[in-house]
Order: sequence, then structure tokens, then C-alpha cells
Amino acid sequence: MSELRNYQSRTGQTQSATMIDEGLRAYMLKVYNLMALGLAITGTAAFATFQMAVSNGELTAFGQAIFLSPLKWVVILAPVAMVFFLSFRIHKMSVAAAQTTFWVYAAMMGLSLSSIFLIYTGASIVQTFFVTAASFGALSLYGYTTKRDLSAMGSFLMMGLFGLIIASLVNLFMASSALDFAISVIGVLIFAGLTAYDTQSIKESYHESHSSEMAGRNAIMGALRLYLDFINLFLFLLRFLGNRE
Repeated sequence: MSELRNYQSRTGQTQSATMIDEGLRAYMLKVYNLMALGLAITGTAAFATFQMAVSNGELTAFGQAIFLSPLKWVVILAPVAMVFFLSFRIHKMSVAAAQTTFWVYAAMMGLSLSSIFLIYTGASIVQTFFVTAASFGALSLYGYTTKRDLSAMGSFLMMGLFGLIIASLVNLFMASSALDFAISVIGVLIFAGLTAYDTQSIKESYHESHSSEMAGRNAIMGALRLYLDFINLFLFLLRFLGNRE
């Protein structure tokens, strides 16, 4: 009789583990799909903005407005304000509202990033994108599968990120090529590490008891974190791999 109970207990545990495994896979797939769609919106918005901003090698009136006039600061700073808004307000928003806000943010980021087409050749941008995608995929896979706890590394990387932001602000005034190179190298390393850390953190945030609303909001927040890792890794790699116009 006890053997029967033990067998039933083991069977129940196996079924429960299988359900959790399937739920986790579905959750992570949703996170990656949201992130990928956000990147697609950003890329489309960036290229469409560039097409409207440049005609026959010259800036159009629209291009002068978003790249040369004071409006450029709105274009640059609006995505920053949007990401803070989404981060602080997401748990008070419906899943549909949070998702719509994420799409709007991705489009605004595309508008802000359209200037890279003025600086780098289209071929080098595409090449860097695929290098970033391959690197991101490998790093995210490591974060998902590793048994090592990356939380200590995450804390170290966040401190490094704040230092990177301060160094970037300082270099706006110093305009040092050596410091710019160091910032680029450190930026690649930081966001490579954050990709693995954030993937593990998102995976561990999943719980089968979460409601569909909570799981939906968590998936959007997870997609935002990975989206930011990808975008920043891409931009820092572009400094090395991009061929300037």
C-alpha cells in the first residue's frame, strides 16, 4: 500500500513538473515574441523615418526638423521618458494597455535611432544586426540553461552601467577618442552580461500560480528588458563594426 502511495506521489510530482515546464516554455516564448516584434517595429520605424528625412542625399524639411532643430531633443528624450513610464506604471495597467505602450515605445525608439542611417552604411548596419542577433541568442541561451546563480553578476553589472552612463556624459564635454573607445568596449561587455542575467531573472520570475494578467504584464516587462539589452548591445557593436558614410 505504501509503495502504491509512493508511486502515486512520484507520478503526481512528475505531472506537476511537466506542467510547470510547459508553462515556462510558453511564458518565455511569449517574452521572446514580444521582444522580436518590438525590434521589428523599431527597425521599420527607423528606416521609414530615414526615408522621409533624406531625399537625393539631402535632408528634407522633415529631416531638418528631427535632426537639426530643437525638436531633436524631444526625439532623443521621449523614448527615455516612455521607458520610465512603462516601468513604473505597468503593474497598474491592463495587459492590453501595457502592450500598446510597449509598441508605441518601440516606434519612438525607431524614430530616435533613424539617425544611424546618416552615420553608417546600410550594409554595415545589417551586418552588425546579424552579429548582435547571434551574440544575443547565445548569451540568452546561456542565461536560460546555466545552473549558476547570476544574481551577484547582475548587481555588479548594474553598478557598471551607472558608471558607463556617467562616463558617457563626461565624454560629451571631453570628446576623448580614447575614452570613447573604452566606453564602447565596456558597453559591449556590460550588455552581453546583462543579456544572460536578465534571461535568468525573467525565467525565475515565472510561477505557475500567477494569474493571466500578472503573467502577461511580467512577460511585457521581460520583453522590455531583453529589448533594451539587444538595442544597446547593437549600438555599442556598431561603433566597432559600422562603416561610416
